[in-house]
Amino acid sequence: MAEAMQAGLTTSVQIVETCLSRIDDRESELHAWVRVDRGGALAVAAERDRERSAGKIRGPLHGIPIGIKDIVDVKGMITGAGSPLMTQDPPVGRDAELVGLLRGAGAVILGKTVTTQFACFDPPPTRNPWNLAHTPGGSSSGSAAAVAAGMCPVAIGSQTGGSITRPASFCGVFGCKPTIGTVSMDGVVPIAQSLDHPGPIARSVEDLAIVLSVLQESSTGSLITSDANHTPPRIGRLRCFNEELVDPSLNSAVDRILEAFMTAGCLVYDVDVPAGFGELLAHHKVIMAAGAAAWHQDRFVRHRNDYGSCVASLIDEGLTTSATDYIKAREHQEVMSRRMNSLLAEGLDVLLTPATTGPAPDASSTGNPAMNAPWSYTGLPTVSLPIGISDSDLPLAIQLAGRLKGDAELLSSSAFCERVLQAR
Repeated sequence: MAEAMQAGLTTSVQIVETCLSRIDDRESELHAWVRVDRGGALAVAAERDRERSAGKIRGPLHGIPIGIKDIVDVKGMITGAGSPLMTQDPPVGRDAELVGLLRGAGAVILGKTVTTQFACFDPPPTRNPWNLAHTPGGSSSGSAAAVAAGMCPVAIGSQTGGSITRPASFCGVFGCKPTIGTVSMDGVVPIAQSLDHPGPIARSVEDLAIVLSVLQESSTGSLITSDANHTPPRIGRLRCFNEELVDPSLNSAVDRILEAFMTAGCLVYDVDVPAGFGELLAHHKVIMAAGAAAWHQDRFVRHRNDYGSCVASLIDEGLTTSATDYIKAREHQEVMSRRMNSLLAEGLDVLLTPATTGPAPDASSTGNPAMNAPWSYTGLPTVSLPIGISDSDLPLAIQLAGRLKGDAELLSSSAFCERVLQAR
């Protein structure tokens, strides 16, 4: 889109109008948006077009419409976080830091996308664009559905367990969970600060890289290196990574994809998870529950009946978590982060696993985050890539993980893999 605007083939206003038309066509069945700022988005788009005509380009997102998950503050809008409790709050008076960075790069904020309640597990009203009987995943439900349905080219999500990777995968688009701490949480409703990751959902690896370059305040305009077209990555197929939970058909699809990668020149190695991995999911839940309890405690005591059953159960668990158990979990987290990162120090560029346990389940859940939570726990960056369609006509995906703070290298490897997948 940016190239088309630069070439004079379209305008920001035209792109926003196209997005609004798609919203008009499908929002009544998808329920991806909390609020669409039609007038505001069109006004900003017109301003960006005038700036372009005058030779002023704010940045790599100049004139591009973006959806924002409704746990992220946008000036003049309520941050509802999927809860009736917060929709009673007044509109916020300032942008979250990441929204300010997007605006500074020229983005047009289209509106707020639906999240599960407090970015946890209770199913949202949003439906999967591929099949309305199925979940789009959570908690970044609206962001993934909106991008998949063509309602916006990019949306911002967040992940504490699997809330970027799983929705992107279920909806057949691309998601990036960056290295922990590299995208600001200022102005974002938290669950647990040592697990929370804001990041982009988009329709290509290149788009992920452009948006992440803005969110991480990179000066490059894209995090994909110039040799991404020509350098096959060295891939570690991570074994014993909760794969007993994965649908056999997805494991078979991943095997076929690895064959395609090897044909394209990638070296593929089997890699076992490090010692202590079996304890990871239990410790992840302890940290997540304690973080949720710490942030919600006062409100939860007064308004427990307004909380969904899943998030209420999580907070209850956190309120009874001992300091000893929390410290033990945090110590294990630090050890596992080092151990998982060290797997990539042995001549590998990325680690590969299925992105989910299977295709999107029905709308009674948001899916199992077991394939994603280890990366949120250890903080390593990940990119999810669609790899095809299941027998039930729903998207399947893989995820690639890179070194801590190796987001640029990961995106370059992902771009190579995307091109191989497109050529199949």
